[in-house]
Amino acid sequence: MTASLDAFLGSQCGSDAQGQRLADTIRHLSAAAVKVRNTIIEGGTGTDLGGKREATNAGGDVQKELDVLADRVFEEAARASGIAFFGSEEQDAPIPMAAEGDLAIAIDPLDGSSNIDTNVSIGTIFSILPVEDAHRAEPKTVFMQPGNRQKAAGFFIYGPQLLLVLTVGNGTHVFLFSPKFGGFVEMTASVAIAEKTQEFAINASNYRHWDRQMRSYIDDCLAGEEGPREKNFNMRWIGSLVADCYRILTRGGVFLYPGDQRKGYAKGRLRLVYEANPVAMVVEQAGGSATDGVTRILDLVPDDLHARTGLVFGSKREVERVGRYMVDPSAMAERSPLFSKRSLFRA
Repeated sequence: MTASLDAFLGSQCGSDAQGQRLADTIRHLSAAAVKVRNTIIEGGTGTDLGGKREATNAGGDVQKELDVLADRVFEEAARASGIAFFGSEEQDAPIPMAAEGDLAIAIDPLDGSSNIDTNVSIGTIFSILPVEDAHRAEPKTVFMQPGNRQKAAGFFIYGPQLLLVLTVGNGTHVFLFSPKFGGFVEMTASVAIAEKTQEFAINASNYRHWDRQMRSYIDDCLAGEEGPREKNFNMRWIGSLVADCYRILTRGGVFLYPGDQRKGYAKGRLRLVYEANPVAMVVEQAGGSATDGVTRILDLVPDDLHARTGLVFGSKREVERVGRYMVDPSAMAERSPLFSKRSLFRA
């Protein structure tokens, strides 16, 4: 018999008080995701979900109607869960909630919002962190914990199916929302990312802005069987982190969003606390790896709720190879001249 999300949480989150609160929080988030999904299916509440607002969020991104709606729905879910602090991409600062709470939520309420008006899969990414007494006097410090302290992490995908990809620290599991069942049911009990891959995901339009090491890595992939990798690679880029991550979870691959030379992009563009950290935990629990190009994502210490980072994740061996390109440029210079031909991206 297919296990329900409720049964999974009951068996995996522990019987102690915090474990029960963790399970209850995930249940509230899941109910909120169904509300967002229903709004998307119905085409909104009289507004254009992909319409741009005059306001920008804390990161300077132009907000869309669905960004704001999703933020409101998940904030309500957090309050109902008894969460101590709520940190959102759409809010400038953390919001204090239940004074006695011992958990905090960091969330990207609507990932991939640039795809709203094109009917491409979008999602919600969340991280659940512990709250200690030292955090209560200064709420922002709860979101300055490294990702290795997360109690749970995951994301919802609003696509042809409503999916929840979840880890509570014991593997990565995929749940499908079943209207017939009336809730989420387990679809994949234990995700395992293939160690090797011949597929990468990157926004190639930024090639001219990358550091030499990143350009060299992509050049070698593009060189195919005749290049130093001696195999042909395929490239994918959806522009929706949850969709790209789910593809890698199901069939392997590597995702790359490096920092680059553009103004404001030196440290990367993705947010460490509520994008990179939860994705990294999900990926590692599925046997993959996640770094900023060199350093393990889950060991980085954020200096702010909205701190940015480069992100490389996916099949373990490929992520490790990217790291070698980043730290040892001399090894690349020693490649045969045969592979020094101009890239497809070079003039």
